[in-house]
Amino acid sequence: MTTPPPQGQNPYGQQPAQDQNPYGQQPAPGQPQAPGQPQQGAPPQGFPPQGPYAAPGMPGAAPEQPVKNKKNILRIAGAVIVLAVIAGSWWASQDDAKAAAVGDCMHRGSDDDNNPDLEVVECGSDKAEYKVLAKIEGKFTSIVAQSKCEAEAEGFKYAYTETGGSKSFVLCLDDA
Repeated sequence: MTTPPPQGQNPYGQQPAQDQNPYGQQPAPGQPQAPGQPQQGAPPQGFPPQGPYAAPGMPGAAPEQPVKNKKNILRIAGAVIVLAVIAGSWWASQDDAKAAAVGDCMHRGSDDDNNPDLEVVECGSDKAEYKVLAKIEGKFTSIVAQSKCEAEAEGFKYAYTETGGSKSFVLCLDDA
């Protein structure tokens, strides 16, 4: 049978430091701290820091928060790029055959008969090659486009058809 150690003695045979609480309890708030004791809130010597002040990756360190700013910046940049592409394609299409109306003048940007790359220009400019006499909405073969232009635009010389996309049409053209 074992007997308890006498009161006031350390059962492990070590003597506590002078003016130190042998049981590791912190003094009550407002009371002075004993000299030689670690400051309240500081980790004991020999142990890694715990909580939000620990080095990242150390045991007890708070988990790192994901950087949401980078994702938000990438999303915003992506949206700006998409909008710029849409705006640029809209702006670039403002002078093509889709935008042409009766009375407009056109310039041929390519020698390819299958894709003449027509664009609207000022009728007084040196680039003006054709004048739009009629614009007829619908999808037509080249033979039907010729007959539609004969019926709609007296004196036409050229029929330009565009199919696909949201609108299909034929332009009946004459020399400018």
